[in-house]
Amino acid sequence: MGLFQAKLNNYPSSISQALKQIYGDCQPKEMSDFTVSLAPGSIVRKFFRPQIVFESNTQIPFKPLPFSQAYALLEWGLNWCLATHDFNHLLLHSAVLVKNNQAVLFPALPGSGKSTLSCWLAINGWKLYSDEMAVINTDSLTAEPLYRPACIKNRSIELVRSWQPDATITKVCSDTAKGDVAHAKFQTWADYSRLESVEIAGIVFPKYDGGLSEERYYTIAKSQVFEELCQHAFNYHVLGYQAFDTVWRLIDKVKVFEVHYSNLDFMDEFLLDEVVGHGA
Repeated sequence: MGLFQAKLNNYPSSISQALKQIYGDCQPKEMSDFTVSLAPGSIVRKFFRPQIVFESNTQIPFKPLPFSQAYALLEWGLNWCLATHDFNHLLLHSAVLVKNNQAVLFPALPGSGKSTLSCWLAINGWKLYSDEMAVINTDSLTAEPLYRPACIKNRSIELVRSWQPDATITKVCSDTAKGDVAHAKFQTWADYSRLESVEIAGIVFPKYDGGLSEERYYTIAKSQVFEELCQHAFNYHVLGYQAFDTVWRLIDKVKVFEVHYSNLDFMDEFLLDEVVGHGA
């Protein structure tokens, strides 16, 4: 995962290809932060509607899922490992996109188009630091990169393929709680290794609406932004005052917008004009 490392002890051969696609070029460290495994469910289930179980350091945080959803379960399990064990950073449910050495956070609820927007930007000149989790240094207020794929769902899977026909995308896991799910890789390990912590320039709450006749954007009151970010934080309750202070200092420092859009080109232009600048 880059900033952290997980050791996968046991997994079904059915996900070998996906692991090679996403993490095959990763250079492991000697020590691991987490030890995880994917194992079959009960013996009865081995032959009748087989299931898969995610385990991390003897903990089983999720109910078993259908065996066909093993790779999606692994990625969700890795998210859980980070969210429940990293107390040195503020962790937000947010995408992180970087351009001109400036980061933009996209905290958003499911259905907002966050992942689709993130993939489109990643294909069009932005660096994808994270699709699901913003890792924020509580002292410097900088964003850290994660070596993780983007989780794409349903219609977005074909959209990403149409935007980048040679994109590295795993086999689709069907009928999950989120619908059809696949994972897309947008940078090599060598590319990731060159990434550094970056200043956060803005927080944008994206809301996709295909029926819009004209894009709209708004500034948001700091009190509302504070409440939103606290709700999007995985470890706010653990960090306590440190999380409160980090969120408030971040809001006081960066630009914040809510953007309603139907056009992805508009989002690229908006972010360059209003948030990160066009660079040198």
